[in-house]
Amino acid sequence: MKPGYASATMALMAAVLAAPSFALEPRDIGWDELTGPTTQLENPFEDLSSDQMDTLAQILRLDMLAEDGIDTSSDGDASALRSDLKAQGIDADFLLEERLRIMAQLEKEASAANEDLVGENIRLPGYMLPLEMDGERAVEFLLVPTVGACIHVPPPPANQIIRVSYPEGFVADGFFTPIWITGELRNAPVQQSLYLVDGDTDVSVTYQLDATSVREYEF
Repeated sequence: MKPGYASATMALMAAVLAAPSFALEPRDIGWDELTGPTTQLENPFEDLSSDQMDTLAQILRLDMLAEDGIDTSSDGDASALRSDLKAQGIDADFLLEERLRIMAQLEKEASAANEDLVGENIRLPGYMLPLEMDGERAVEFLLVPTVGACIHVPPPPANQIIRVSYPEGFVADGFFTPIWITGELRNAPVQQSLYLVDGDTDVSVTYQLDATSVREYEF
């Protein structure tokens, strides 16, 4: 084999062998990238006046009272309001069904994963909510995008929460300390029980990640 050819061959082999190390470099992402596919929803209520919206809300409340058997006059009152809206060309039952359909669609989209990121080695900043401790080290935790999420305010959508496993453990100064996590993102939905000061709550989580690195965030 000629020396020049051998050198070129060795250089090519070195490049091929080195390629996986480049593939392992984490991809920095933002929380908005975790959102899955969404659908443009038409608003069936946009042409209603404020009075008509109030009437529709009253019908919904009366239907709930009737269903629970709390108010025996609710059925009649709701029927009268339905008739009022029908006289204005508005189908109350159709709109209430649309409300349920839209709510179901929004809930589905709130938990949908971005499949383009699943299996990727990612790096993402956020805030830690410890789930399991080993001494002072958090070995299992939720990563959330904002301070106080799930504690002082309602939980974010399921696809805006990551359940992180990090056996090495990480000592955090508190809930208000931002951190970086690195690892392979997985789509593994789970209902996570989270202990809060006022009791346990269940939080829907779309993503899981076995962290290869957890570091304090540096501004």
